[in-house]
Amino acid sequence: MVCFNEIHQLILRSRRVTETEPKYGAELSLETDGAEPNSPPSSPPSFLVRLDPGFQGCQLLGTREPAREDHADQSIVILHAKVAQKSYGNEKRFFCPPPCVYIRGHGWRVMQDHLKDSVYRVCGYMCLDSSSQSQADTFKLLFDEQPNSRLFACAKSLFISDQDKRKHFRLVLQLFLGNRQELGSFQSRMIKVISKPSQKRQSMKNADLCISSCSRVALFNRLRSQTVSTRYLSVDRGAFIASARQWTAFTITMVDQRADQGDFVLSEGFICYGCVVQLVCTESEVALPPMVIRKVNKQHAILDVDEPVSQLHKCAFQFRDDPHAYLCLSNDSIIQFQASPSVRDPSRVLLNDGACWTIIGVEAVEFTFNQGLTCIQTPVSPFPVITGLEVNGGGHVAMLEIHGENFSPHLKVWFGNCEGQGWTPGYKGAYVGTGYRALQKHSGILSQNISHDAS
Repeated sequence: MVCFNEIHQLILRSRRVTETEPKYGAELSLETDGAEPNSPPSSPPSFLVRLDPGFQGCQLLGTREPAREDHADQSIVILHAKVAQKSYGNEKRFFCPPPCVYIRGHGWRVMQDHLKDSVYRVCGYMCLDSSSQSQADTFKLLFDEQPNSRLFACAKSLFISDQDKRKHFRLVLQLFLGNRQELGSFQSRMIKVISKPSQKRQSMKNADLCISSCSRVALFNRLRSQTVSTRYLSVDRGAFIASARQWTAFTITMVDQRADQGDFVLSEGFICYGCVVQLVCTESEVALPPMVIRKVNKQHAILDVDEPVSQLHKCAFQFRDDPHAYLCLSNDSIIQFQASPSVRDPSRVLLNDGACWTIIGVEAVEFTFNQGLTCIQTPVSPFPVITGLEVNGGGHVAMLEIHGENFSPHLKVWFGNCEGQGWTPGYKGAYVGTGYRALQKHSGILSQNISHDAS
C-alpha cells in the first residue's frame, strides 16, 4: 500500500457547525506532516469526510452517508457527563454515569485483517487532564466487542478529590495497539466540578447547570443511594432497557403543549418542570412517547412546580396520554407505573423507587480519522479537532478561518484533492484550481486568503 511519503493522514469530522458557516462543495481534511516544511506537496489524502453536525439536533441523529462503510475510517466516541461531584476526605464519588468509549468504523477491521490479532488488540487508559495524576488515578479500559462490531469500554472508578481545586477539567483517553504502539490521546469536552446537586431554583447566572431543550442527557436510577444498585436508561436492539453497565445518551426536546396530540413541535429554551418533553436515543433515534417531567421530593412527584430542571435533580416522567402512568424500571425492564394520588396533598402523587430518575447533561465527542497501514513515527497527541469555519470579507478577496483545537505546525489542510500550502506562523501561497490561497496559523486559527486570478 502506498504510504504517501510516510505521512500519517488524519481525516477529522467537525464537532460543531454554526449558522454562520458557508456551504462548501469541496471536502476538508487535515493530515499530519512528518516531512520538512519545504518538502514538495504530498499526494492528496485517500479518504475525506465532510463537515457535519455530529451529534447536534435530534432531527439529524443517526444519519450516515450511504457509502460510509466503504471507507477505511476509524471513529472514537467518548460519552461523559457535563458535571462531576467532588469527593471529600477518603470518600470516592465515582463519576456517574461513568465515561464510556466506543470504537467503530471499517478502518479498524482493515487493520485487524492486515495485522496479527495480538498486535491489533486495542487497549486504553483514561484519566483526568492533570499533570499530577499518578498511575493509581489512571483507569485501564477493558474493551468488549459488541454484536455490531463496535468495541466498548467504560471507566467505572474515576473521581476527583477535594485536593484538586479546579472548577473544570477534561478527561484524557490514551489508546495503544497490542504492540504498545501509541495511537494518540483524545480529550473530552470540559466538565464542571460541583460539590452537590443544587436544590435551589436556578437563575441565569447558573445557566450551565440547567437542562436546555435539544441537549443530551442521561437518566439513572439508584435504589436507596446504593452505588451497586444503579441502573441506567438504555436502548438495546431498539428496545428500552435498564442496564447496570451501559448507558445511552438521549436528546431531550421540549414539545409545544399547544400542539395537537399527534403533533411534535419543538420548542427552545430551558426545560422546566411541568413541560412536555420527548426523549430520543442519539444513536438509534428510538423515541419514548411525549411525557411531562415532574420534580421528585421524598418519593413523591410534585405537580405544581415549574422551576428549571437542574443537573442531578431527581425527577419523574408522566406519560402525557395517560396522566396516572410514569416511566419506571423493574429489574432490567422499562414499564409504566400507575401512581397513586397523595391522601394529604392533591398536588403530589406517590411513586415507587423505580419511577424516580436522576437526570444529568452529557456530551458526546467523536473523532474520525484514517490511519492507513503506515507505521506511526510520532503519536498524535493531543488529537486535533476542527470546531468550525468562518468567512470574513468578500468580493475577490476573502479570508477563510478554520477554527479548532490542538493545531500544530505539522498539520496540512486539504480542500477536496487540493492541498493548501503553508501551515506555519506567517503564510505561504500556492495556486489551487483557479484561485490563489494563502494559509496562516495564529492562536489556534488557520486562516485562508482567497483571491481569484484576473483571468
